[in-house]
Amino acid sequence: MKINYKYQFIALSVILLLCFFVNISLGSISIPMDSIFGSLFGTIENSTWEVIVTDFRLPKAITAILVGSGLGISGLLMQTLFRNPLAGPFVLGISSGASLGVALVILGSGLFGSLFATALISKWSIVIAASLGSFLVLLAVLAVSNKVRDTMAILIIGLMFGSITAAVVSVLSYFSSAEQLQQYIFWGFGSLSNLSWDELLIFFGIYLIGLILSIASIKGLNSLLLGDNYAKSLGLNLKQSRLIIILATSLIAGTITAFAGPIAFIGLAIPHLTRQIFKTSNHKVLLPAVFLYGAIVILICDSIAQIPGSDYTLPINAITALVGAPVVIWLLVRQRKMMF
Repeated sequence: MKINYKYQFIALSVILLLCFFVNISLGSISIPMDSIFGSLFGTIENSTWEVIVTDFRLPKAITAILVGSGLGISGLLMQTLFRNPLAGPFVLGISSGASLGVALVILGSGLFGSLFATALISKWSIVIAASLGSFLVLLAVLAVSNKVRDTMAILIIGLMFGSITAAVVSVLSYFSSAEQLQQYIFWGFGSLSNLSWDELLIFFGIYLIGLILSIASIKGLNSLLLGDNYAKSLGLNLKQSRLIIILATSLIAGTITAFAGPIAFIGLAIPHLTRQIFKTSNHKVLLPAVFLYGAIVILICDSIAQIPGSDYTLPINAITALVGAPVVIWLLVRQRKMMF
């Protein structure tokens, strides 16, 4: 890493820490900042505030960091693999597979009967269904990637998988009640809350595997920027690198969708935002920068979504687009061209 990026990373780390504590301090119940620190270090006397901070706000803030950084990294991997600025973490159909799995659980009663659906619908069943849906699409994409040499063909096939699953969800929706459709729509809004520490531990474990694979792909990602032939001339095993990148993206994006829902915008926009600010295509710099920017942006969006001083919480999906899209548009207009 070049030394001239050191201060930028220090600044981003400080901003992330500030956003983290601000996010924890916000909510329907006002808790002073000194009490927030007291809750974290076990020196607070108000047990109610301690429970709110340690069991609800802290897990949500950590979830936000994992979701924001994970989607940013997944988007970066896909944009580099396909050399396409419009590629995102869900371009392979991972989100569509998860949505289909959840739709089968929530909307399935229209075809399988209400008793069947009532027995299935629970928090863990939705997570498991989303994970299985993502995993099945991953297996299909991996099978195709072994047969197809053209990277763009994999992109198109991933989009076709998304179209197929969307069509099945439409059929399920047609036979579903208004209540079931509402429940499915609410899941589609995305949510960073309601994860227990046990669920968060499982989430982090799978996320960490994907992150390690992403870090291991840095050399391959830098080589792929100059084209497949140049990467081969450097001795890069294209097939193996492609599989690792797809697997890393699928693990991170699939897990995020399973636990937090299909959160849009972050994965597509954060890599572009990072490139505009850091002015580099070196993934040794971009990967940690995207991690920090993704976590910061979604913490800010979640803080806005909570509507400070109110009991209402807006859908995180809506806020990520409303807040983030104008920023990216402004940066691209200001720079007059897209770095890639």
